Amino acid sequence: MINNINSTGGGPCTAPMQGGGSGNGTGNPPALRKVMVVAEPNRESVVALQYALSHVLFEQDELILLHVENQNPSWKYTFSTFLKRPSVGSSSSSSSSNMGSSEGGGSCGAVPVDVDFLEEMKSACKVAHPKVRVRVERVEMEGKDKANTILFQSHQLGIDVIVIGQRRSLSTAILGNKRPLRGTKVVDTAEYLIENSKCTCVAVQKKGQNAGFLLNTKTHRNFWLLA
Repeated sequence: MINNINSTGGGPCTAPMQGGGSGNGTGNPPALRKVMVVAEPNRESVVALQYALSHVLFEQDELILLHVENQNPSWKYTFSTFLKRPSVGSSSSSSSSNMGSSEGGGSCGAVPVDVDFLEEMKSACKVAHPKVRVRVERVEMEGKDKANTILFQSHQLGIDVIVIGQRRSLSTAILGNKRPLRGTKVVDTAEYLIENSKCTCVAVQKKGQNAGFLLNTKTHRNFWLLA
């Protein structure tokens, strides 16, 4: 079941921020938090960053872009087309048009060029939130799977909120991170983090340019946060 929730109406859509300790109920500015966005050269990661910039971060927070290196870390990608949109600090119609055309194709949109996608993400963050401290962390798996590497780093860095993009198949939506009846274990990274992280983990999806965000946390499933 999918529930529609307006971004101005409160309710379950605010759960990720409440879980991360963003407010104290006294009207005072919220305490500093460390927010981690799992950064990869794909559309899902950009959507996660857009959600974090528009709905999670306060100016006193620290944003950490965590990238888990794969076996071929030398590839460079550009995110200019994805990041030039109002939710990331740009209000031009041409930027929105570029974003829409990229999403409409249904692919991850990663284009290999001689640009570090992490630096592009960092630059976009500084445009959207000039006062937020942003840093990049690159780590290698070192024998661990990706999910456990992210989990370990979140503990080491004292993260308060993890935001990760999620591409969910029908089977993943039904089974989550459970084992299939036969065959090898299939681990959905986002689902694993939701279930096992000590801090709040928000898995984010986006179906279209103006469709809002579909959020999953440990306590809230399939909630639309409308734009």
